Amino acid sequence: MIPLYLQILLAILLDLLLGDPRWLPHPVQGIGWLAKRLETPLRRLITNQKLAGVMMVCLVVGGTTSAALALLQVSRLIHPLAGDLVTILVLYSCLATRSLYDHALAVYRPLLAGDLLTARQRVGWLVGRDTDGLDEAEVTRAAVESVAENTVDGCTAPLIYACLAGPLGAVAYKAISTLDSTFGYKNERYLQFGWASARLDDLANLLPARLTALLVLPAALLLGLDAGNAWRIFRRDRHNHPSPNGGQIESAVAGALQVRLGGINSYFGQPSRRPFMGEPLQPLTAKHILQAGRLMWLLYGLTALIAVGCRYLVSFFISI
Repeated sequence: MIPLYLQILLAILLDLLLGDPRWLPHPVQGIGWLAKRLETPLRRLITNQKLAGVMMVCLVVGGTTSAALALLQVSRLIHPLAGDLVTILVLYSCLATRSLYDHALAVYRPLLAGDLLTARQRVGWLVGRDTDGLDEAEVTRAAVESVAENTVDGCTAPLIYACLAGPLGAVAYKAISTLDSTFGYKNERYLQFGWASARLDDLANLLPARLTALLVLPAALLLGLDAGNAWRIFRRDRHNHPSPNGGQIESAVAGALQVRLGGINSYFGQPSRRPFMGEPLQPLTAKHILQAGRLMWLLYGLTALIAVGCRYLVSFFISI
């Protein structure tokens, strides 16, 4: 049997090499599909919408984790190597670093070439806000904010949970994150129903968001970015965000890149103002998307070094 730390390293390698192939159905799509199919029946069955949302979390997170457990158990019964292979594939499906970087480059390249129309369309793949009227600076801001926040959601957090609790930990985290992306909106439709999804996501990201934000400091130093400003802005602005976790990493990235994030976003034609993070020491341009992408890669590497290293030490001392 391949030890867990090595399974995780192989999953990371698959993610780096393959990303998320478009032809391959992704488990997150299945989780999202299940959640949307359950929404209407649960709303009708349970009149208290907050309680209905709690039941949604229990069914989706519990069902997804149970399905993953069954898959792993069956594969191990077939053959131990089959169990190892399925474990690696499950872990790989929970990581999205290559995919996130590819999406960031898809915005960076046309923006650098002056093709603002294409850049607007492609940044819409990353964010939920309206993008039709964004200028270069606002397209850049949207991309940088998305890369920063998703560095936790798609890269470091699932890796940390994989090291803490194996493939089931990573799967449970992805289910929680998907529920928040689906229902965690503060609007009339989801304020009550999505409450449990949003709060559980806040709890799940409590440690990963802060650890990743702190790792911005050595990562910025290694990349020649402004580590001192990252620390200053992190301390000052990390609570300037609707999410208790999103502002941790975004503020540190804003400081490292010497830019200002936050401002007015438009959702379905309705403006929404967010507090600023950072200072506009540099105007936002396409190069900052590339810098945010490189920072993401290094944060991922540093997290892997720490988390997988700790997992290896646990395995080593257990085997003694």
